[in-house]
Amino acid sequence: MYLSVIIPAYNEANRITETLVSIKEYLSSKSYDWEVLVVNDGSKDNTADVVNEFVSQNPNFRLIDNKKNHGKGYVVRQGILEAKGDFRLFTDSDNSTSIDHLEKFWPYILRQAQDKEGYDIVIGSIEVEGAQIFEHAQWYRRWLGRVSKYLIRLLTGLWEIHDTQRGFKLFSSKAALDIFQKVKIDRFGFDFEVLALARKKGYKIKEVPVIWSNPGESKVNLKSYLATFLELVKVRWYLWTNY
Repeated sequence: MYLSVIIPAYNEANRITETLVSIKEYLSSKSYDWEVLVVNDGSKDNTADVVNEFVSQNPNFRLIDNKKNHGKGYVVRQGILEAKGDFRLFTDSDNSTSIDHLEKFWPYILRQAQDKEGYDIVIGSIEVEGAQIFEHAQWYRRWLGRVSKYLIRLLTGLWEIHDTQRGFKLFSSKAALDIFQKVKIDRFGFDFEVLALARKKGYKIKEVPVIWSNPGESKVNLKSYLATFLELVKVRWYLWTNY
């Protein structure tokens, strides 16, 4: 298996089919083997039913159906560790970063795979030159997002990484397995935990500009920001002690 795509899903019944169709159309044109794992995070709507219907007609797709909600970090970790691909991408179910961005990612990570000077992890970013943003979020979310990025960079030691939180990250299988087996955060803070762990272990990270469209229906609210800040404190402590 060459590529595994992991999609965390929570209450996405109304829009996930469009994302799955888009990913299928893109990957079906490729010559390599691929799989898509949708990991349901205990959705309260009929997300699992919608995905099951799609999976029944598309054998490259698989559903991991958690009956309880654990958090985005938990289900991404679950999907990454159950995947079989030499490369493992996780992407958001709202298609905020389209799958064709992979074309810009491959050159950086394939050089590493060929024992050349390259990267183990390539991440999407809206904070580097060339990124485009189509934002529909409330003003307070934009402000909190900007403040939180600086706090994350400062406390995790990832100052040179401008955007840790985009849901579009590609890993070599070696890096993915080594890192995700040790991840502790189950919710939104897992993004910066993964990158902090990667840096601590010596993996090279490349930040690539993406086109990001926020549909304005995000499940991140004020409570989520507070919880993520507490997770940030935990990660700082873990970096000092347990990792």
